[in-house]
Amino acid sequence: MRQYTRWAAWVSLLTLLAGCGDGPWNNPYPARDEGGNILYSSFSERPKHLDPARSYSSNEYEFIGQIYEPPLQYHYLKRPYELLPLTLDRMPKVIFLDAQGNPLPANAPDEQVAFSQYLLELKTGVQYQPHPAFAKDENGQFRYHALTKQQLESVHTLSDFKYTDSRELHASDYVYQIKRLANPANHSPIFGLMADYIVGLKEYGDKINADYEAMKARGEQGYLDLNAYEIEGVQALDRFRYTITVKGKYPQLEYWLAMPFFAPMPVEADLFYSQPGMEEKNISLDWYPVGTGAYMLTVNNPNRQMILERNPNYRGELYPREGMPEDEAAGLLADAGKKMPFIDKIVFSLETETIPYWNKFLQGYYDTSGISSESFDQAVQINTGGEVALTEEMQTKGIQLATAVASSTYYFGFNMKDDVVGGNSKSAQRLRQAISIAMDYEEFISIFANGRGIAAQGPVPPGIFGYKDGEAGINPVVYDWVDGKAQRKSIEHAKQLLAEAGYPDGVDAKTGAPLTLNLDIVASGPDDKARLSWYRKQFQKLNIQLVIRNTMYNRFQEKMSKGTAQIFTWGWNADYPDPENFMFLLYGPNSKADHQGENAANYSNPKFDKLFEKMKNMENGPERQAIIDEMTKIVREDSPWIWGLHPKSYALYHQWYKNSKPNLMSHNTMQYKRIDASVRAQQRLAWNPPVLWPIALVAGLLLVVIIPAVVIYRRREHMAPRKARV
Repeated sequence: MRQYTRWAAWVSLLTLLAGCGDGPWNNPYPARDEGGNILYSSFSERPKHLDPARSYSSNEYEFIGQIYEPPLQYHYLKRPYELLPLTLDRMPKVIFLDAQGNPLPANAPDEQVAFSQYLLELKTGVQYQPHPAFAKDENGQFRYHALTKQQLESVHTLSDFKYTDSRELHASDYVYQIKRLANPANHSPIFGLMADYIVGLKEYGDKINADYEAMKARGEQGYLDLNAYEIEGVQALDRFRYTITVKGKYPQLEYWLAMPFFAPMPVEADLFYSQPGMEEKNISLDWYPVGTGAYMLTVNNPNRQMILERNPNYRGELYPREGMPEDEAAGLLADAGKKMPFIDKIVFSLETETIPYWNKFLQGYYDTSGISSESFDQAVQINTGGEVALTEEMQTKGIQLATAVASSTYYFGFNMKDDVVGGNSKSAQRLRQAISIAMDYEEFISIFANGRGIAAQGPVPPGIFGYKDGEAGINPVVYDWVDGKAQRKSIEHAKQLLAEAGYPDGVDAKTGAPLTLNLDIVASGPDDKARLSWYRKQFQKLNIQLVIRNTMYNRFQEKMSKGTAQIFTWGWNADYPDPENFMFLLYGPNSKADHQGENAANYSNPKFDKLFEKMKNMENGPERQAIIDEMTKIVREDSPWIWGLHPKSYALYHQWYKNSKPNLMSHNTMQYKRIDASVRAQQRLAWNPPVLWPIALVAGLLLVVIIPAVVIYRRREHMAPRKARV
């Protein structure tokens, strides 16, 4: 029996020691990565496109912004946002030309400027990441540009190619990427817009499309030779210089030059990925980008992890030496002048639910986190003065909070083609104004956004030139300035406007029928019921009956395209920090119903349109501000939108996560971040002590079961011989 008791004791001891190691027992990452210079983040679904000609989504930019390098970038610290060279040696030089192509002085009147030519000069020595598309054999021939079906049979991922190589960045790579915008196979979302500005791009697109259709008709697949034709307005002058020529003045082009759409693409990569059989194996630019940036994608497993690792060929940008006055006190200049990137690897793990992500963040297994509705009260508290602060639990852990008002706007739109809420009549205008007052967006932000937003006063959000704060920036149609803050006008005032519109107390004065309006919306989530009920409540303040017409997204899109919706909800995120990118949402020729543009309300006011055409290409300054003020005054009075809200982002980060400052325009922000891995390791140990009682309980149960069994067995063993002797 002694040997069985000893065996049970060993079982208990081994059970207790199982899993013991130097790190926390519940660490979800490999032990070899413990203490590594690694940033841990997450993704909720696989990015659909990692091809810079096609990608136009924030979850995609989180990856490609670290890999691809357009010519320009935004200063990481300065506000308002400031453009800087990225792969360029200096900022683009702009030359204005007349209709005959002759240079004009910099102060030439806009009407004389037929073209603007941008000269872009690259830095030398910029290298692409290692990639099999560049690999050559001993004879100088590309190893993998003419793969046979048999050769592809053993290839399943990009890493299955044995050889890789690199080369220097050339101006022709940027020209080639602009050509890719016109490739019909890429379905680039900005081709139509760029074709209106870049000289010759539309004509180039027509030629390439003809070749593409001819290939399809022949049943051919493979490489479409984009270099068979040239674009008149895009020319490589030599290895390190190229020009882009646009029609008239279009200063917003520089903002586009900071977006991945204008990142370089080597023709070798297009040739490599266009080979038959590659797409079927998911070996494409949408899975394996090719860039010159600080990081490269080394693992793309959409069911588990995506991993970015330091590009060994990256030249190393320097961390900024200056920022805003408050940045030094916040520790954001501690790394001034140091070579980036600071982090070796970024691990993105698949997380489809917010609660598991939140718990792992609190355990120290994710370095940053947003704040979901479920965890808001645990993370943030709002004092009586409306100020936001972290809870005691978060402060104890050393967690820090960063907030920023997004360069976005969410609004209710009135279809200006509608017979009731639309049109330019004084009656329809008063109706829209009354409803705008009744829609209490301060309450909406408090209830449905946990206070994360500010009520909009017009189309331009904070952080964009043209926005005004304080009393000078309030919408006088909806607000009064009382005791140093904006105060929404009373419901009594709204009812007076409603009566002036011809609907006293919500009744049509002509027919005696109650006023009924329709809200077209796509709503399917569990939180939508409460939100829709709140919408109805706002209209009921004016005795207006609101009918919710919930529909599928495709049907909703059709209604918007045809201009048959009456009232709708919509939103817009800034493509670049310029008021033109918001004011064009109300420009008549951009009507969604008439021109398939982004003017979803189908608003048209000749005076506004004329001012927009004057303002859109102006440089920022007092004259432009005055025009924006006049445009804002017009649309506030016309009220084609209920101005809604500008959301505020809340981000939490641990004490070991350095150089964190919200930057809503930059895409290449990972290289600025730094991790103190030793502090993280210490805190993980402190926050994740082993819970031993379940193991002890299991060991005890084992003993309770094993010992009686052993005793019974031994008794039977001793009894058996006695029976045998009888």
